[in-house]
Amino acid sequence: MAPAFLTAILGWLRAGYPDGVPESDYVPLFALLSRRLSSDEVREVARSIIHSEAGAVDPIDIGVEITKITNELPRQEDVDRVQTKLAAAGWPLADPTAPPDD
Repeated sequence: MAPAFLTAILGWLRAGYPDGVPESDYVPLFALLSRRLSSDEVREVARSIIHSEAGAVDPIDIGVEITKITNELPRQEDVDRVQTKLAAAGWPLADPTAPPDD
């Protein structure tokens, strides 16, 4: 038996595309179905950054940690969720307008 989330996705696809998915809709459809970090994964990424005792973190640092956990490229939405979690915990975030250190 398929997991409930998979059954729900298949039902949605069958209702929206009763004659099958047209080739031109593949890319937008997969974009909609792309993986999103769970709340537990957001916490895990934030904990990993906090325990690394790094200084201020930027979106690239967060993206690297997400990739380590998921083995997938990070989505901006997920990077933003982790930044929000870190900021709420008082963790220093890098100033995106500051010039890079050389």
